[in-house]
Amino acid sequence: MVSLAGSQIPSPLPGQSPCAAAGPLRRPGRSMRTIRSALLQPDSAPGSPAAPRDGAGDAGDSDIENLTDSVIDFHLSELAATAGPAHPAAVAKSSSAINAAATELLELSRDFSDYSSFNSDISGELERLAMAAAGAGAAPRSDAPDPARAAVDLNDLESMDLSPDAAPLERVEPFVLACVQALGPDAAPDARRAAAVRIRLLAKHRSDIRELIGVSGAIPALVPLLRSTDPVAQENAVTALLNLSLEERNRSAITSAGAIKPLVYALRTGTAAAKQNAACALLSLSGIEENRATIGACGAIPPLVALLSAGSTRGKKDALTTLYRLCSARRNKERAVSAGAIVPLVHLIGERGSGTCEKAMVVLGSLAGIAEGREAVVEAGGIPALVEAIEDGPAKEKEFAVVALLQLCSDCPHNRALLVREGAIPPLVALSQSGSARAKHKAETLLGYLREQRQGVGCRAGSVAATSLAR
Repeated sequence: MVSLAGSQIPSPLPGQSPCAAAGPLRRPGRSMRTIRSALLQPDSAPGSPAAPRDGAGDAGDSDIENLTDSVIDFHLSELAATAGPAHPAAVAKSSSAINAAATELLELSRDFSDYSSFNSDISGELERLAMAAAGAGAAPRSDAPDPARAAVDLNDLESMDLSPDAAPLERVEPFVLACVQALGPDAAPDARRAAAVRIRLLAKHRSDIRELIGVSGAIPALVPLLRSTDPVAQENAVTALLNLSLEERNRSAITSAGAIKPLVYALRTGTAAAKQNAACALLSLSGIEENRATIGACGAIPPLVALLSAGSTRGKKDALTTLYRLCSARRNKERAVSAGAIVPLVHLIGERGSGTCEKAMVVLGSLAGIAEGREAVVEAGGIPALVEAIEDGPAKEKEFAVVALLQLCSDCPHNRALLVREGAIPPLVALSQSGSARAKHKAETLLGYLREQRQGVGCRAGSVAATSLAR
């Protein structure tokens, strides 16, 4: 990235535009990039205002034509006119590491899929900003080749080392902007598909590159591909947005681009990899609390439930985690119960050693927080399955099982009676003596409920016997 601070832009003289002041000091190889064929006409009037760009304000004192759709382009021209602070990509370079929520998501879906490999002849040349000046003394437009322009071959990304030392942002930025151009609506389908693959590759590992891509205009360009009839293009667009969503500030941009409903569409219709990556992307977007109700209202719950039943082990884990996050909203709990989530959850409790058992217990406990959820758990045989986990499961499963049972029985005497009939008291007593601190506390609390239940039954039985004797 070219630093404007290093360009030594002087303050404009009275009556002189900032661009004119900056123009003579431009050095080959150090000019700002990405405005294509954007030279001022030599007869531009000094100080004539530029047309606003998307309501963002004036780009400078001169009419600048043929700007690309990149937000970066606008900021570059704006900064050149004001000799102001650095380009957003420079800010991206100094951004902090992935936040805790993004790190958790990375760990959840580290192995979501490998990159597809496409051989493409597509390459593009990003022209750099040529000298822009207005008023008398402005340099005449020249059609001679600019030695500062550099050809960008997107195929070089296949072998590029993207580590921070080997690929600083100023080296990566031309590839990002070339990919954004290739994602344009007028590009050929093969070009758009290849560009999605490359955005996916660029966005996988580095926070600063994800941030750069986020401000480059790639996000709204990727969203239409989520409904593509080409399954490969759809899968790569889904995964590119997933990778971009790991950067917290990109989540709002993805939401604003209208990606939630198309991601739900991909969750329903995509390949196996696209479905599980769409689940992860929705999980990431649900980090914005306001999005949770929206994701549920857009129909995400039924395909997530389907993924519980028919997905791969990875897909089931992603669906479980996403459901848990979404079901913090009561309406989504109701949607999950109505979509039939309880039966596959109870089934997953029996799949020991797969990594899904504990997550299924957590989601089951969440759904037991509403009356219809508790009824569905009992009907699906959830109480015996949870008691068995307390008897035979490893320590962590025992802890999650007792938490779910506590949720089922805290306000339901009927479920307490069922729990006693299942023989839960001996394993609960053992857990209260030898489990983790949390498991002990939960087991003791649940045993307290069961004692209340037995005492209540005893009192009622004594009352009935006394009434019979009186007769």
